[in-house]
Amino acid sequence: MKSFTIKEINKILKGELAGDTNRQINGPEQLGKAGNNHITFIGSIKYVPLWETSKACAAIVNEKLAIEPGENRALIRVKNADLAMAKLLEVFDPGPPPFDVDIHPTAVVHESATIGAACKIGAGCYVGKDVVLGDAVVLFPNVTILDETKVGNGTVVWPGTVIRERCEIGSYCIFHNNVSIGADGFGYRPDEDGRGLVKVHQIGNVVIGNAVEIGANSCVDRGKFSSTIIGDGCKIDNLVQIGHNCVMGRSCIMAGHSGLAGSVTLGDGVIIGGSASINDHVTIHSGGVVGGGSGVMNDVAAGKTVLGYPARDSREMLKQWIAMRKLV
Repeated sequence: MKSFTIKEINKILKGELAGDTNRQINGPEQLGKAGNNHITFIGSIKYVPLWETSKACAAIVNEKLAIEPGENRALIRVKNADLAMAKLLEVFDPGPPPFDVDIHPTAVVHESATIGAACKIGAGCYVGKDVVLGDAVVLFPNVTILDETKVGNGTVVWPGTVIRERCEIGSYCIFHNNVSIGADGFGYRPDEDGRGLVKVHQIGNVVIGNAVEIGANSCVDRGKFSSTIIGDGCKIDNLVQIGHNCVMGRSCIMAGHSGLAGSVTLGDGVIIGGSASINDHVTIHSGGVVGGGSGVMNDVAAGKTVLGYPARDSREMLKQWIAMRKLV
């Protein structure tokens, strides 16, 4: 178990220390659940009253909050408690499960595959024909990577994920459990006789940039032709659907249960709230924000925030909701 003094933690966070505690700190915890060997964090004024009854021996707090440490307790004042706690969580992270061998004997690796230095391939994995894994790629058990796919250096793929044929994955990505990359896009057209549906074959691929993280059970469909593209630094939550031929710019965020229909374009830094849905062929320009549960039917201008179903300018929609409440 990792353990630090309050002074050692403050050296890591580079904050302003108030008070002191002689207790060893064994980890971070929520205010209400913390024990006397825990450090907690307070980022909002509404949580300040809970500090008095918390058992935590230390807290990371936003520097603007009026709060005192108390006896044998300490505060580390920082500009942003959330970011400081993120740094501390990294310090206390116990790390992923270790590999006993670099390539498990039950893994199937095609003889034509290229495996970079220091790769780890877990039990039950399949690495197909002409696959290229860069250096230090980690495949946890039961990952499938099909033919002619390329995976960049340092990418980590957790159990159950399937990366289909001909996809291109950047470096230092993280794909959590049961992610689907490169499945067929949803393409059907009514048959000429009107008695059935014709499948539109999806012959493109998926191209994912560097430092992309995709949450569990999310799907990124391959392009009908050309590529579905996810830009560098995008962060995608669990249970997200990204349709065929979508293009996402850099550092976009999509929260859980949100979805992009086919051929949606997102600029850089777009934020999609939970359970929001974006109609096909819509463009959300850089810096656009879509509120949770919204349905976007039309293009969104750069830097604009939209809400509602159908989504409209956030200020206009809030005014409408206030007016409707007054009618009740």
